[in-house]
Amino acid sequence: MKIEKKTQIEAAVFRKLIKHFQERTDVQNIDIMNLAGFCRNCLSRWYQESSIELGDDISKNDSREIIYGMPHKEWKEKYQK
Repeated sequence: MKIEKKTQIEAAVFRKLIKHFQERTDVQNIDIMNLAGFCRNCLSRWYQESSIELGDDISKNDSREIIYGMPHKEWKEKYQK
């Protein structure tokens, strides 16, 4: 498989994962962390770290908004138990 195609597939999978987490607001980060060893916050941190590695310094808040689909504070007020 060509690297460009692999990157496109991985990007599509990542977008589906993020969409799934955004739709499953009933699932709390602690539940995900206990089962999978990572959560939405981990994803947002990895997103930010990768942006820095690639020369585009996305802020912590911006990376969280990308992962949560809204400002983190708003998500917490609406969905965090």
